[in-house]
This record gives sequence, structure tokens and C-alpha cells, in this order.
Amino acid sequence: MKTIEDYRTMPEGQTFDRKSARIEPKALAVIMVAMANADGGTIVLGIEDDGSVSGIDGMEKHINDLLRVPFDYCVPSVNVHPERLACKDAAGKDNHILVLEVEQSTALHATTADEAYYRVGDKSKRLSFDDRMQIMLAKGVQYYEDYPVARATVEDLDLDFVSSYCKRIGYKKDALTFLRTNGDYILSKDGKEQISGAAILLFGKDPQRFFQRAYIRFIRYEGTEEKVGREMNVIKDVTFKGRILDMAQAAISFVKTQLKERTYLGPDARFVTEPEYPEFSWTELIVNAVAHRDYSILGTDIQIKLFDDHYTVESPGILPGRVRLNNMRTTHFSRNPKIAAFMKEYEFIREFGEGVDRMYRELEEGGWPKPVFKQDDFMLRASLVSRFGSDGLQETSPETLQKTLQETLQKRDAEIVRIMKENPEVTTSQMAEVLRVSRQTIATRVKVLQAQGIVRRIGPDKGGHWEVGR
Repeated sequence: MKTIEDYRTMPEGQTFDRKSARIEPKALAVIMVAMANADGGTIVLGIEDDGSVSGIDGMEKHINDLLRVPFDYCVPSVNVHPERLACKDAAGKDNHILVLEVEQSTALHATTADEAYYRVGDKSKRLSFDDRMQIMLAKGVQYYEDYPVARATVEDLDLDFVSSYCKRIGYKKDALTFLRTNGDYILSKDGKEQISGAAILLFGKDPQRFFQRAYIRFIRYEGTEEKVGREMNVIKDVTFKGRILDMAQAAISFVKTQLKERTYLGPDARFVTEPEYPEFSWTELIVNAVAHRDYSILGTDIQIKLFDDHYTVESPGILPGRVRLNNMRTTHFSRNPKIAAFMKEYEFIREFGEGVDRMYRELEEGGWPKPVFKQDDFMLRASLVSRFGSDGLQETSPETLQKTLQETLQKRDAEIVRIMKENPEVTTSQMAEVLRVSRQTIATRVKVLQAQGIVRRIGPDKGGHWEVGR
């Protein structure tokens, strides 16, 4: 519970603003709309810009007008929860302030003047038509992948590739029937067929004919920062075009050749090969960008940037739905549900919504720094820090890495033994699901535990059980 002093001294920002109670209803509506369209927030009335408490008492008619703002000046109405808090004003008299909690909304809100705003830092940014469209797409009010593509026809689709996809998912009918009856890839309007953006991006012969910047660009920089002009430090620049599947596969294969590895002799006299970045994490950033970028932003592309000390993937668009930087590990929303489902069929995505959380866990378990996410205006940047270090970074020693790895394995082995004790009939797949790691990881550790005599398998794989020896 925040105090009057908290509200008086807190810095204004993305989710907090304070205003004099003399604010006009139209001006208050701008702040409410901006917060509802972004992350929600708190508006405190009765505190001046300099932090002095002026209060709201003696202004009942005006305060009632302000309480009507969410209904009378916002379209659609904004959900706001008001609360009056008793306080002492700057003159030492008993008074009150009004705290307005604005809910984050899944809709796009505007003022009665049909002006939409979005909260950026401590400002309310007025949205252009294109901005409004992108906010609606990000919130899932509409899906851009479902929009028909001007001039596109069935001739622009690779039906042989569609047939191979149908075979993969077990669809028995022909390719055109699939496109016309599943997922609205082809729609009929006024007797004419319309081809959706998802159809072109997933199955098109030449998607970049219609989405010129819907490609992936890899840039390798010399040094630790991006420079331009005479100091430009680009040493490799490669572009991957084609369908989404082709681009993702080609980009991942190429990036793998650009990342460093280090081999050293471990404490057990065996050679250990250490990657610069864990493979799941750097591939996850590429897959996320491809599956969730805002394809309505036509003027830019996905960029993979590799520096001496970090790796960054830039994806056009703001975070979709209710996903925010502070809840990315637990909140999932697909900006492009058809594209995401397609990527899952090709096993780029294992389970919806688990990728970011798994990335955090694998980085932590392996001793890497946490990923860094930054949301700019309509561009999401995700970065990994290199373990190998650079002139300006601390390098992780092989000894520290080995210690971290051993501690991680010991914790996991203890969890496996605990699960076996609680449920001797447990399967490898069930343990993998509980511990949220791959089945292969569990199988490898179980073999180690068996070799050490800690656990034994009694009976066959099916119908047998585990016995914990010590």
C-alpha cells in the first residue's frame, strides 16, 4: 500500500502520473487512454508537479466530472478504479487526494475527438493511423496475417510445398482444399478469391514480392558496438529470403557457423567444448522473431547482430497482447497464431509459451548472464551476453564454468532420485515434463545414476519400476 509521501515523491513514468485536481476532463482522458492502450497505470489527482499536496476537497463538482471521464471522454470506456485517500495538504489542513487505477486493456481506446494515445515513458504519445493499426494488431484485436494481400492469386502459392505440409500434419485431401477450408488461407469475397498474408509468408513462391522486407538479415560487427559512416565496422552482411521455414532454417544454420567455441582440458582430464552462447537460447531468439514479428511494419526486417561481446536479435513490433518485459516468462500471446502453429509443426517451437522461460532457466543453469530485452518504439531487441568476454567484460573461467555445471547436475540428479522415491513407476518422459527439461537430458542423467549404483531399474521399460539404492 503506497503512502501519500510515496505518491508525492515517486518519479513520473510509464505507469505513474500525478496532476493537479484542476486538470480538465479532456486532458485527463488523454492520460487514461494512453495508459489503457499501454501497460495500465496510476494517476494521482491533488498533487502538483512540484510534489506539493493541494488536495481535492472543495471541488466536488469538478471531481465528479473527472470521475465521469472514463465514460464520457473515452471510446470505448476505460476501466478505472478510483480511491480517495485522506492526507494533510501543503497548508497543513485535512484534505484528500484521488487515486485512479487505470486497467491495461485488450482494446484500442481513443478520446471522443477520435485521437488515440500510447504511454511512452512519462509522455502520452499521439498515434498516427499506422500506429493505431499496429497497436490493434499487437493487442490481437485483428491479426495482420489474416489480411488479404493485394494482387496475390493462387498462382503465387507453391502447391507442392503445401502438399508436403499436408502430408506432415496428416491431412489427406489435396493442397487447394486445405488452403480453402483450413485457417482461411484462401477466402472468397464477391466471387473472387483472396489470398491471406499467412498463406503468402508460409506457402508463397516469392513472399518478398509482396512483403519486401519480410526477410532476415545477419550482420557481424567488429568490436562491441555498431558504428556508421567512416567508422563503419560491418565485416559480414548476409540476407536470407524466401518462405518463413526456409529463412529460419537458413539463418539458424548460418549463424551456427559464426559463433565461437572454446575447448579446454577439464578437471577430470577430459576435453570440454564450451559454446559462446547456448544453442537453444540463440535459436529461440530467431524463432521468436520470425513467429511473432509484426509483419504489418513493411519498412524494416528482422536483424541478427553479432558483436564481440554480445548477440542481438531485433524484431519489428511492440510486445503483443498483455505480454510485457516484466511478465515475458509467464505470459504468452501469439501475434501471428497461424505462423506460430506452423513453426510448432516443424518443431521450432516445442510448447507454446515456454520458450522464453526455458531460455532463462538454461542460461542460469549454465552460468550465463540473463538475457536483456529492450522495447523501443515498434522494435523489440533481445540480447545475450557472450561468455567468452571481451576487453570490457569479465570472462567466465573454465574452473567456474565446471563448478556451476557440476552444481547444476547434482541438483538435477537429486530431483530425479526424489521423484523415483515418490513414484517408482515414473517414466523418463514424466520426469522430463516435471523438471521441464528434455527427455534426452533425463535419460543421460539416469544412466549416470545407474552407473553409480544410486538407482536400479527392476523389470522392463514398460511395467517395471525404479529402486533407489542409496
